[in-house]
Amino acid sequence: MTSSSSLPQAARSAAQKYAEGLAKDLRADALMEEDVAWSHEIDTDRDGDQFDRSDRAALRRVAGLSTELEDVTEVEYRQLRLERVVLVGVWTSGTVNDAENSLAELAALAETAGAVVLDGVIQRRDKPDAATYIGSGKARELLDIVLETGADTVICDGELSPGQLIHLEDVVKVKVIDRTALILDIFAQHAKSREGKAQVALAQMQYMLPRLRGWGQSLSRQMGGGKGGGLATRGPGETKIETDRRRIREKMAKMRREIADMKTGREIKRQERRRNKVPSVAIAGYTNAGKSSLLNRLTGAGVLVENALFATLDPTVRRAETPSGRLYTLADTVGFVRHLPHHLVEAFRSTMEEVGDSDLILHVVDGSHPAPEEQLAAVREVVREVGATSVPEIVVINKADAADPLTLQRLMRVEKRAIAVSARTGQGIEELLELIDAELPRPEVEVTALVPYALGRLVARAHTDGEVISEEHTPEGTLLKARVHEELAAELAPYAPAATG
Repeated sequence: MTSSSSLPQAARSAAQKYAEGLAKDLRADALMEEDVAWSHEIDTDRDGDQFDRSDRAALRRVAGLSTELEDVTEVEYRQLRLERVVLVGVWTSGTVNDAENSLAELAALAETAGAVVLDGVIQRRDKPDAATYIGSGKARELLDIVLETGADTVICDGELSPGQLIHLEDVVKVKVIDRTALILDIFAQHAKSREGKAQVALAQMQYMLPRLRGWGQSLSRQMGGGKGGGLATRGPGETKIETDRRRIREKMAKMRREIADMKTGREIKRQERRRNKVPSVAIAGYTNAGKSSLLNRLTGAGVLVENALFATLDPTVRRAETPSGRLYTLADTVGFVRHLPHHLVEAFRSTMEEVGDSDLILHVVDGSHPAPEEQLAAVREVVREVGATSVPEIVVINKADAADPLTLQRLMRVEKRAIAVSARTGQGIEELLELIDAELPRPEVEVTALVPYALGRLVARAHTDGEVISEEHTPEGTLLKARVHEELAAELAPYAPAATG
């Protein structure tokens, strides 16, 4: 009885739900038809233009934005936006002229790197401030100069510690770099050879390693040892900045190995020159003193010459000949500068070894510079660092055509082994060649031999590798008197006049 009454009630409930669902479907269809029936104007006002899916996913080209010249005969000049810099120096010793010359050299370095120098200031202090290099009060005054000139970079004439860089940037609110970073940037721009690029990269990594900064996720710690966590993850783990330092150290170790391999090839060439007893002359000197110009004048090497600091970094070795016919090699080395960064001295040690392995150093100094004595002192300091103090030196005062006569007289009086030349005009070049011939090491053995004409190669070697004192052609052969090396002396010994008689 109860079951028969409940069945119709369940059926009525199911029918009611079916009717409600059918009504909802009909209402939805009606709404959809109403949307479709809306006019195109109303649809456009509501949703805008509609595109196909392929059009929405594609990149659309905008006409008229390209600045490429259609006619290659047209010339378009675009002004490159250079960094606008303010220079800051700390005057701790010497005269005010010394401090101003140092800041003027920093300005030349900045211009070589591609910056526009807006202003330069010097502060007199016993020593640089440990926090902001120039002190907190002067740093706020520097901020006013930066805001007034619109500079975006401050360059300090010295090597700043990581803390000094951070604190000074916090005050002046612009990028701050030091003299070392500026020189490294110039080297990175001018390095062309594989070895030069590797040496600059190593020096940059040595400089950046203690100056890495980190904040936010850079100071977060990664998981400790073990695979996938678990029990083997004890300890604080390694921060991201520590990971970066470790990777830089690994890259530095790899770079040192590559430079050592390149050094091996350079050493093989040196050994070949030593085996052939070819004297070597190295050109050393301050940057922009005219070393490459002098090399071109003496050998016609065709090396890049530019009125810029560190225009050429890669060493160039060329063959040259003295007026008496003796062959020697002439090597152009990297230029030096005051306070040359220690990182660069270490990285370019293999290149600077050309100076230490030479038989004679041509120390080129710019005679037109306001303080050539400071240039001489700076170069000699680096020469001492590479261990080349025992090599004979000739001071070549270049740019004599543009130098002050009083400056030339002062240098010639102070430097006992000096000569004034002009690589541009050729003044004094002949005298320099004769001086090189006189100063090159002489062969140690003096021989006299009657060389048969069939062995003319021995006579030719005596001319190229030794020093011929006299030469006479006789019916039996060439009577030769010369100073030669031991190897050639041994080959000429059987033809000595006593042995032939």
